[in-house]
Amino acid sequence: MQAKELKETLLHLLETDKEFRYAVAGLIGLDDIRSSLKRLEEAVALLAESQIRIRDKLEEHDNKFNSILEEIKSLREDMQEGFRRHDEEIKSLREETNNLRRDMQEGFRRHDEEFARVWKSIEDMRRDMQEGFRRHDEEFARVWKSIEDMRRDMQEGFRRLDTKISALGSRWGIETEQSVREALKGIVGKELGYTIEEWNTHDYEGYVYGYPSNVQLDVVMSDGKVILLEVTSHVKRSDPFVLKRKAELYRMKVGREISKIMFITPFIDDEARDACRVLGIEVYTA
Repeated sequence: MQAKELKETLLHLLETDKEFRYAVAGLIGLDDIRSSLKRLEEAVALLAESQIRIRDKLEEHDNKFNSILEEIKSLREDMQEGFRRHDEEIKSLREETNNLRRDMQEGFRRHDEEFARVWKSIEDMRRDMQEGFRRHDEEFARVWKSIEDMRRDMQEGFRRLDTKISALGSRWGIETEQSVREALKGIVGKELGYTIEEWNTHDYEGYVYGYPSNVQLDVVMSDGKVILLEVTSHVKRSDPFVLKRKAELYRMKVGREISKIMFITPFIDDEARDACRVLGIEVYTA
């Protein structure tokens, strides 16, 4: 019998002959097959339980997922509602901004017109001020010219007056000082018996004036007392210091102690009077 026929025969027997099938199964390890089937059934049962648990988890996850979807849907609806409100508010804000911009543009336009009028007024005022200052400058120029002319006239007048006064004062002062000296010599010398002499020396070291010069003093002496006298038409601020230096020069050269130093004058400045008081010089004036 060929192998193909044998195979067909065996398959036919397995399909039709139960005893033969059991016999073959026993030969090939029915117990092992049963044990394997049992393990397979247990594995299938465990797999089924796992599938049930997985299905339950999936259902739970589906429920949670559906809840999340619902929340997302609700959140989306809330966001859409919020964006809708925001769109309306932004639209209203944009309208208000546009209105504000138009109001600002209108305000700036009015201000530009006002500033244009103000600047025109300022320019007009500036031109008026420039014109006024120009007129004032011309007036001040004429005034200053008049003042300068008057100042030159006054200076010339004062110069001529000073020349006349100086000449008159010099003549009057010299004649007065000489007259007073002669009167003193007559009154003090002849009537009272005092000795009056004119002391003259040359100051080589410049002790009195700061440079070499002739120095003159009127000296009155009586009973050993020495009075130094200066007769002048006008005592100025520096004269007391000069007289004091003359007195010191007299004492150094002559070696006599001085009892008094005095001025005889019709005019003395206030500052010169104060200097005489400080330096201990007596003043006799009108």
